[in-house]
Amino acid sequence: MATNNVSTFLQTINQGIKPNMFSVDISFPGDGTGEAANFSNRDKDLTNILCKSAALPGSNLGVIEVPFRGRTVKIAGDRTFDTWTATFFADRNMEIRALFEDWANSINSHEGNTAPRFLPNGGATGYMADLFVSQLEKDAEEGGSVIRTYHLHHCFPTNVSAIDLAYDSNDQIAEFTVEWQYSFFTAGVGDVSRATGTKLSDGASTRDIS
Repeated sequence: MATNNVSTFLQTINQGIKPNMFSVDISFPGDGTGEAANFSNRDKDLTNILCKSAALPGSNLGVIEVPFRGRTVKIAGDRTFDTWTATFFADRNMEIRALFEDWANSINSHEGNTAPRFLPNGGATGYMADLFVSQLEKDAEEGGSVIRTYHLHHCFPTNVSAIDLAYDSNDQIAEFTVEWQYSFFTAGVGDVSRATGTKLSDGASTRDIS
């Protein structure tokens, strides 16, 4: 029987996880040609530094309801994945917003109704990328150690939100959200080095989701 006292609780939870300790890394598609958007390492740094909020992804397991002799028998169905949203601060040059607008415009251009990036992959004519969301631990490592990294596969932006403007919007920095679609996510130790490259936290869970 577990001992329910403060000491046991502190030993179990340790410092817990802090939701303001996180990192978002985007592995952009390869450089395109013509009207296709191009991306650089600076763009990756921008998205990492200016990401105000994000989320560890969720998924849903469907249920098949089968009627049987007056009862409803429930059987596990198919898995679906929620859309993923992140909020970004707008930098003084609006470079980060223009980056996402350019990416989305490469998938389907505003005026010409063309698709410079038209293939569902991460190549020169592809519009998909991989996203990495890492939960960090505040410790002696600069920037914190990684507790767990979630790898979102085959992502592309479907919504870049409006930025509201108003005369009475004082003492604040403009921000906007970007919504992505993705096919599935994996999680665990194997994805850490592909994201930030930050040291894995001692004692991090080794339960991989694939």
